[in-house]
Formats: sequence, C-alpha cells, structure tokens
Amino acid sequence: MTAPDLSLYLVTDAACARRAGISLPDLVVAAASGGVTTVQVREKDQPAGIFLRTVLEIGQVLPEGVTLLVNDRVDVYLAARDLGAPVAGVHLGQKDLPAASARDLIGPDAVLGVSASHPDQLTAAAASSARVDYVGIGVLRATATKSDAPEPLGVDGMRERAKLSALPAVAIGGIQIADAAALSGSDLAGVAVVSGICAASDPAAAAASYRAAWAA
Repeated sequence: MTAPDLSLYLVTDAACARRAGISLPDLVVAAASGGVTTVQVREKDQPAGIFLRTVLEIGQVLPEGVTLLVNDRVDVYLAARDLGAPVAGVHLGQKDLPAASARDLIGPDAVLGVSASHPDQLTAAAASSARVDYVGIGVLRATATKSDAPEPLGVDGMRERAKLSALPAVAIGGIQIADAAALSGSDLAGVAVVSGICAASDPAAAAASYRAAWAA
C-alpha cells in the first residue's frame, strides 16, 4: 500500500453539491484539478446500492494519483473494489465496525482511517492491531454537516490534539481557508474539507485556495 497524500482531503456532501448545481463526479474532478489529494465519499443517508453507484461514478472520473476512500460502509468498499473501482480503503467513525473487524474484511493492503476526537481514541487507534493508517481529528469548528460532532477544538486545540497522535492526522470540521493557513506547519498531515469545497460555486478555485493556504 502506498501511503495516501492527506494534505487536502475532500469529504463529499451530495446535498451541498446539488445546491451548488454540480454533480458529485464533476465536483470531484474540479476539486482534484484545484489540488485535492484524497477523496472520501460520504453518503450517510443513501441506501447501499445508491452509495455504491456513486462510488463507481466517481471512480470512473477520478484523476490518477488521487486516493479514493469510502465512508463507514465496508460492504460498499468491497463491492466497489470487486467491480474494479479504484477504491483505496475505508474511513470509519467511532460507532462503525471495530477497526480490527474492518481490517479482517478489507485486507492488509487497504487504507484504514478512523475518526478520533479524544486523546484516548488517538491512543487506541495507534495501538490497534488493525494497523490504522491515519486518524481524522474533529471538529475544528461547529459544523452542520455532522450532527453527532464532538465539541469544537479551535485552532489551538487542534494543534495540541495533533501533537498527541502517533499516526498521521487530518483536521476536520468546518474548516475555512484561513484555518488551513493557521494549521499549516502543525503536526497535522492535512485538512479535510466538506462544505468549503462542496458548496462552492467554483470548487476548483476553492480547492486551490485551500491548497495555497495549507502550503503557506
């Protein structure tokens, strides 16, 4: 497995994209042209068959070199992989399958990411026999895209929390372009963005702005 480039990590939101007047596959292509390096397809409210179709559609247009991950649904990841989609792995929340069980299903070569907000969750992810590849630390700000999000950490809190992680970590949760600049140079491997790109009228330009802010 090649370690994913987590520096600009897009988490899809179909509702945001729809309101912005763009399909998810077109959004992903545009965002990748602006510098997105990893895409996590998140369809929490969709039946498995529709979720799978979305993953396959994005996989057909995904530029080479961009990592494609599936949120929560190991079954959708496995089906997409069997159908030839360029899916690299899964990202799990704390209420999803245990990481060890997911690893048994996806195999040793797949990427496995886990959401972790509290220090004990970061420690557990690093110590897991599942060989977790990275963690997503949230949330930076209160966000409407995740109804069960933990308390916001803020920039200083996020930088401190990232220091505690023995695994590569991305910050998530209401991250704005200025936040990417403020978090640049921290112990984070990158920033994960949802509405800042999915709701943008020009997702390529939005991604490029995040890219530049993170590199500043």
